[in-house]
Amino acid sequence: KDIGREVILAGWVHAVRDFGSLTFVDLRDSSGIVQLVFRGDPRARELGREDVIRVTGKVVGRENPNPNLPTGAVEVAVENLEILAKSKPLPFLPEEEVKASEETRLRYRFLDLRRPRMQRNLRLRHKVAMAIREYLDAHGFIEV
Repeated sequence: KDIGREVILAGWVHAVRDFGSLTFVDLRDSSGIVQLVFRGDPRARELGREDVIRVTGKVVGRENPNPNLPTGAVEVAVENLEILAKSKPLPFLPEEEVKASEETRLRYRFLDLRRPRMQRNLRLRHKVAMAIREYLDAHGFIEV
């Protein structure tokens, strides 16, 4: 339904695949991953994991849909790329499972919070806290 729509997306670079005249970038944000397609933009080849970018482009249907992604039927043909921040070398990547000590994960908490497991935990904690607040509010309690 979004095919043909002009979009502005921002997020972290999750993966880069360079095929010469075409560069594919997986862009990740809090809602998931979407594939970006760059045609002949040399800056796209220089993107690294966890760089922060903003792109403008058009949603198009993918030639080879990826059934493993909710957005796997579409991709964004990028018309404009803005690199907001380049990532420095990271002590670990925000993957599902991390082989880093607790001390390292705490020191780089901003990175640890990008992991899918941590995102799920935060969303669950938020929903539980909201349910408790709504219940107590409905029963005349006030929060102080």
